[in-house]
Amino acid sequence: MASFTVDIKHQHIAEFDPISLEEMDNVKLQDRVDTKYVLGAAELDDVLKAMLPDYRLLEVKGLRGTNYRSLYFDTPDLKHYQDHHNKRTFRVKVRFREYVGSGLAYLEVKRKTGTGRTDKARIKVTGIPEMLDAVQTEFVTKASNSDQALQPSIWNSFMRYTFVNKHTPERLTMDVDLRYSDADTEKQLGPIVVAELKQSRADRTSPFVRIMRSRGIQPSGLSKYCIGVLMLGKNVKYNAFKPVLLMLDRIRKAA
Repeated sequence: MASFTVDIKHQHIAEFDPISLEEMDNVKLQDRVDTKYVLGAAELDDVLKAMLPDYRLLEVKGLRGTNYRSLYFDTPDLKHYQDHHNKRTFRVKVRFREYVGSGLAYLEVKRKTGTGRTDKARIKVTGIPEMLDAVQTEFVTKASNSDQALQPSIWNSFMRYTFVNKHTPERLTMDVDLRYSDADTEKQLGPIVVAELKQSRADRTSPFVRIMRSRGIQPSGLSKYCIGVLMLGKNVKYNAFKPVLLMLDRIRKAA
């Protein structure tokens, strides 16, 4: 398997004004509208340069960029994946997420509502267990409004850079070096960046939206979890994700 590393440390990262975790608390946006964009690593230099006037970059203990590690849970027949594929208006993702190096980890239930909004409920945990205990199961049942039995599905990890708009309540994350694994397989997404704009309401005047539009990059329906399920060879239907898969393939070939 070819190994890819998306190194953006030298690409204007040091030039952004910093923002602390405490300051970023004012822009939590747990109930929000999410818009994803997918771009090749080769485009990052120009994109970051264009972002400099309007965004600050999260800095924690002198570091810009945080390693994330997640374990997703799903039903034995991958209902959470199937709901996304089938474009169900209400759907959930359940995961443990660890902020590597910080000692922080959470059990999260991410919910997509019928209005197109995303909200997230979470509780703090100690590390990432391999199974849900009774307290965690009760939390997931209430947060997802479902008592279906869940089991570990896939792991993923990535490096995340978090930007905050200087002028409006808006956050932007850029995830690089995405990797997926299960008990049998490990895969890398390749020289690809997944950017996600998080807003209290959809605002097409956002500086980042304008930058994407100027480069001909349209919003994408990519789900990191669903793409991971497919990359790891799970036996599921994927017709609805073919356009995303073709886009990823084009970006890889152009790298």
